[in-house]
Amino acid sequence: MKTRVITACSLLALLFFVVWQVYTPLLVVVVSVFSAIAADEIMKCAKIKNKFLLIAGDIVAFVIPFFSTKTVLEPFVSAEYWDGVVNYVPMTVYVIGLVIAYFLAMLKDYKNTKFEDVAITVVATVFVPYAFSMFVRLRDINGYHTQLGVYLIFYALICAMATDMGAQLTGMAIGKHKMSPNISPKKTYEGAVGGIIVGFIFNVVALLLYNHFAGKPLDKTMTIVLLCASPFIQLLGMMGDLSSSVLKRNFDVKDFGKIFPGHGGVMDRFDSSMFTLPLTYCVALFILS
Repeated sequence: MKTRVITACSLLALLFFVVWQVYTPLLVVVVSVFSAIAADEIMKCAKIKNKFLLIAGDIVAFVIPFFSTKTVLEPFVSAEYWDGVVNYVPMTVYVIGLVIAYFLAMLKDYKNTKFEDVAITVVATVFVPYAFSMFVRLRDINGYHTQLGVYLIFYALICAMATDMGAQLTGMAIGKHKMSPNISPKKTYEGAVGGIIVGFIFNVVALLLYNHFAGKPLDKTMTIVLLCASPFIQLLGMMGDLSSSVLKRNFDVKDFGKIFPGHGGVMDRFDSSMFTLPLTYCVALFILS
């Protein structure tokens, strides 16, 4: 328990530092490091042995967040210059080229590399980095250096982490009916409902604080849409957690990694966020359009 608390305090300290420097390249550096570690955790849990897949996958997972937005490197690299770099070649071309390279690596070492290895590597080095990239995309969704973007990041994290905390505490207190005994035996329907209620309350409080202190409060329409969307995003965040549990069972591991003592790996901490961040981005795009 002591180790978990120390690790949690360290993560909170890192969070506050990143928020303090949120409009510098520090954000994308931290996101890229976490992205590469998460991708590496998945590939190693899957026991992928192909060196090219492992090395190239880690590099790709680190690089992808740098292509999130044109302002990702402000103020050190101008948005005009980086926009030309980001859009010089369509991202689809990069992804197709990457998948072809993975298949060529499979052909070169076909005795030790299966199609499943390629499929897992694609998920680990494309889906995961793009999900982490949503930290930067959300930050800049309404323009560079706006308060709304930072609020949306916290909204997505609350949907994931406050819900998870609420579900765990409620499940321990009154949980009786197993939600998915073959995937995650400790999760209960009572815990799921409690988690959604707790996460929703946290989001209401966060919204009230934002509207009180922000220079430009949320309008009525955005407020209603975000609050109505919160329970659905929270529920799908739980599905992200369960999906992670299925992967760990398939790989026959307890945790994806050990980088956070007492908490596991990056994927263990951000599995729900892999769903809530992109969903929040979609909802925000819908509102702003």
